[in-house]
Amino acid sequence: MKAGLVGLPLTGKTTLFNAITTLHKAGDAHVHLGAIKVPDRRVDELAALYRPRKVTYAEVRFVDLPGPRGKGMDAESLRALSDVDALCLVVRGFARVDGAAAEPLRELRDFDAELVLSDLGVVERRLDRLRKEHGGKTGSEWHELTNLLGHLEAGQPLRTLRWTEAEQREMAHFGFLSRRPMLVVLNVAEADAATPLPPELEAEVRARGAEGLALSAEVEAEIAELDPSEQPAFLESIGLREPARERFIRAAYHLLDLASFFTVGEDEVRAWTIHRGDRAPRAAGRIHSDLERGFIRAEVVHYEDFMAAGGEAKARERGRMRLEGKEYVVRDGDILHVRAAV
Repeated sequence: MKAGLVGLPLTGKTTLFNAITTLHKAGDAHVHLGAIKVPDRRVDELAALYRPRKVTYAEVRFVDLPGPRGKGMDAESLRALSDVDALCLVVRGFARVDGAAAEPLRELRDFDAELVLSDLGVVERRLDRLRKEHGGKTGSEWHELTNLLGHLEAGQPLRTLRWTEAEQREMAHFGFLSRRPMLVVLNVAEADAATPLPPELEAEVRARGAEGLALSAEVEAEIAELDPSEQPAFLESIGLREPARERFIRAAYHLLDLASFFTVGEDEVRAWTIHRGDRAPRAAGRIHSDLERGFIRAEVVHYEDFMAAGGEAKARERGRMRLEGKEYVVRDGDILHVRAAV
């Protein structure tokens, strides 16, 4: 699963990418890829309890996508968007060196309009083909696409539309861009690093079915270069409790509809990534494909119950450990011991 950083030139998109990945990429026309560990206090606390030889955090991949070279999104830019699972739109919240004021609302509206326009073209071409092949107005696909057409013609992104599971399955192969989850990042000046999203921008973000946060990419880049022991004092000096990098990564993880379960022991404490709604055999398959094929059941305790009991033995004594079968939907924070016929 990949989240793509997108935005107009000079919004600070690549500065943010470098800050969260600790890479040093240039803001050029190339695609940059980085894998980032997801901060998780639960992993930290489990590791403190077990003192394992190895600690492994969940990871999320970010892609720094080139911004449009002219006015509007060209075909190459749109193709790049189709390769990611979620979008992180960076909009400028600071004055440019030439004095031009920030226009984050316009940038958000213009970007979403490009996605809507692209999807509208896809729907119109498919409807035209169905009309020619079947005389139109027949079948579930025609009906569903007609509904999408009306939504898009009203200028609304498809992420604001409620879809049934059947519709999601039938429409998935179209790869609609305005259907992708979106996180809007307002990149502000250093002096505004602790300031939340302006109410007007927050309302617009929510109306578009997206999520949003404000941060200063410049500040995050400075923090990334500091020794960890120096970071708390610096954060306090600018009114922050934690680097926005951590909030951003967690928000992107949530945006991708991902969850973490854990395996624990003296060898390793590890967070494994699954999609929300995955059942136990699929989660077991993340550990090893043989465990999915031979899955029998899983011994499960939730992290909160585990820590409240003070460890595995006491959680078992209190009846917090339970056996779950193939239909169990794994929750974020579950600790699993998989039993399988391997």
